[in-house]
Amino acid sequence: MRSRTAGDRASELRQAIESTGYYPDVVTDGVRAAVAGEDVVSFYVHHEPTFDSNELRRHITVVVLTPSRMILCHTDEHEGDDLLPEPYTSTSTEAIRLSSVRSVVVTRMTADPTAGPKPPAEAVVTVGWGGGGRVDLEPAGCEDPECDADHGYTGVIAPDDFSLRVSAAADGGDAVPRLLAFAESLSAATHQQ
Repeated sequence: MRSRTAGDRASELRQAIESTGYYPDVVTDGVRAAVAGEDVVSFYVHHEPTFDSNELRRHITVVVLTPSRMILCHTDEHEGDDLLPEPYTSTSTEAIRLSSVRSVVVTRMTADPTAGPKPPAEAVVTVGWGGGGRVDLEPAGCEDPECDADHGYTGVIAPDDFSLRVSAAADGGDAVPRLLAFAESLSAATHQQ
C-alpha cells in the first residue's frame, strides 16, 4: 500500500499492521486487494491473540474506511489439516458500500463516572448493513401456570453484521480512543451518504 494523496493514510495503515507482527505481508496483501486503489480515510487494526488449551491462536481484524466503502479484513492462523498439511492462514475480506450502512452503534464504558471526567475504559462499535443478523430465541409461554401446551418460540432478530469490543486493560491505553476515532469517521461518512 502506497500513499497516493495527502489525505491517504495507507502508509500509516501498513505501519499499524506491521506493528502487530502477525503475518504483516499476508494481512497487507488482503487489505490492499480489498481497498482496490481507493484512499484510506481511517482505519482500525485489532490483533487478538487467544489461548486454546496449550496453544496460542491469533486473529487480526482490520477495518478500513475509504471514501465510498468500509472494508473488513479478518486473518486467522490454522494448524495443518487433510487439505493443507502445513500450518496456514486464511484471510477473508468484505467490502460494504457506505450507502448500505444502516447503523453505527457506539457504546462507551467509563469506570467510576462520579470521580469526574475520564476517558472510556472500554468501547464497543457495532455496524449494521443488513448482511447478517443475530436471532435470540426462547421458549414461548403463557400466563397460566397449569398450562402444559407447546407455545413454540419467541425471539428477537437483531442486526449484528460486525461488532468489535476493545478495552484499555487488554488492548493498550490507545486502543479505545483509536476505535472511537474510527467510529466517528465512519459515522460522519455514512451521514454524508
